[in-house]
Amino acid sequence: MNALWTEEREYRPTAQQGEAEVLRRYLPLVKRAASHLRSQVSATFDREDMEQVGMMGLLEAWRRYGGELDEQFESFAFKRIRGAMLDELRRLDWRPRQLRQQVHAFNQQVRELQARLGHVPSEPEIAQALGCSLEEVRDLAYAGQAEALQSLEEWLENGGRAPSVESDDTELAMTVSKVLTTLEKREQLLLSLYYQHELNMKEIALVLGLTESRVCQLHKQCVQQLKQRLAASF
Repeated sequence: MNALWTEEREYRPTAQQGEAEVLRRYLPLVKRAASHLRSQVSATFDREDMEQVGMMGLLEAWRRYGGELDEQFESFAFKRIRGAMLDELRRLDWRPRQLRQQVHAFNQQVRELQARLGHVPSEPEIAQALGCSLEEVRDLAYAGQAEALQSLEEWLENGGRAPSVESDDTELAMTVSKVLTTLEKREQLLLSLYYQHELNMKEIALVLGLTESRVCQLHKQCVQQLKQRLAASF
């Protein structure tokens, strides 16, 4: 997000210069958030609708921030934009009921298969066990990915802990750092590319030399591991 700051370093709008100016200058953040989120929720995502929601989130960020719209505002606004989009997805309950049921059954079957095999099953193993095609396996995996994204987003917004748990921020940061080191190097890189550098799944797949579906699978596994290990640490 530093690119916007670099390109317009000489002139930054203030909070008094109006909604139109804020929308004009920060619309790329909205489009970026929509593109990033769309990679998680597949074809059910209406990008134009989400961009409208994102613009409302941008204006809300502008009203809350106040003062000079500096480099820090871009980071603040991006989080508000993304949060507004996620809230809208939750409100709409965008997945058809039948698809939600299919995803729930799929996840349960994968867990049972993993227990039988003693390792995380590959896509071909899942397809063979369930009697379906690889394409069907990938479609269900994509549909379920948004749940992991939303859960992690809520976890991050809450500082990585349950609301009832009181923990010093320094202690929390040290614990998170320690847990991250328990992941494999490739998993650490994947999370860094996604959350720190904000690459989408397709871009990460190119970096890691994997298929996009495999990157999605690894991401979901990483999220689950982190949640379990962090929960056990507090």
